[in-house]
Amino acid sequence: MDTHTFLWWVWEHPNLSDKTREVMTNPENDLFLSMASIWEMAIKISMGRLALTKSLDCFISDHMERNQFTLLDISIAHASRVVSLPFHHRDPFDRLLIAQAMEDGMPILSVDGSFDAYGITRIG
Repeated sequence: MDTHTFLWWVWEHPNLSDKTREVMTNPENDLFLSMASIWEMAIKISMGRLALTKSLDCFISDHMERNQFTLLDISIAHASRVVSLPFHHRDPFDRLLIAQAMEDGMPILSVDGSFDAYGITRIG
């Protein structure tokens, strides 16, 4: 899932699509939160563009455990895949999420339609 999907899920935001909710509540699905999204949240907090009611580490730990999400680390292969991506999307965190989806053959939960230009499976 991308960063906003994670945040919308934990905040029960009404903009989360029914399809995304269906995927996220299906016990057959393994759900991953990328370290790239945690890094993005840390930067947004430091810039004053994201506010949490608790520290980032507690917020992430609580919601990872509560929702049984798995942490997706950033590998050298993920970073290397970014090198060959065309610039359909400029956001460095989203580009890394796209590279992870491509490298690991996983769909990505996102409403960002610009992801579609990369030929990955997007659920949004």
